[in-house]
Amino acid sequence: MYKLPGAGINLQYVTSISFLLTTYGKYLDARKQTFNCGGLSVTPDSLIGLAKKQMDYILGQNPAKMSYMVGFGPNFPKRIHHRASSLPSKASNPGSIGCEAGFQPYFYTSNPNPNVLVGAIVGGPDQSDVFSDDRSDHAHSEPATYINGAIVGPLAYFAS
Repeated sequence: MYKLPGAGINLQYVTSISFLLTTYGKYLDARKQTFNCGGLSVTPDSLIGLAKKQMDYILGQNPAKMSYMVGFGPNFPKRIHHRASSLPSKASNPGSIGCEAGFQPYFYTSNPNPNVLVGAIVGGPDQSDVFSDDRSDHAHSEPATYINGAIVGPLAYFAS
């Protein structure tokens, strides 16, 4: 897999560039165009193929065999940095949990989150392709709308 710059830091860059790759690939394809970049011929298929490899990586075709989308596949993050996901549900804990009470014992436990935030994409692995699945490591285990928002286009493209 080709690692895009920043891919080991946060998947926001991977999802964003994948959105651009599929969009521009579709644009070039509709106009039957290619372009040259540093002596390399860039085709719509090469752009879309790169975006597909990035989506496959995020969804589990990577050295760790881990999907970075929560709830997708057999191996996904279980201890994400997300307050509501790490707290018990009202059904299992009908009492009130105050702001500070949410940290101990819930947030700081090594147990998996009791609420699975299905579809959330976490920050991803470190630069060595290692993902610690540690809720306190927010840079790698926190989901964010700017990660999920950008992946919608490429996933919709490949689903169609």
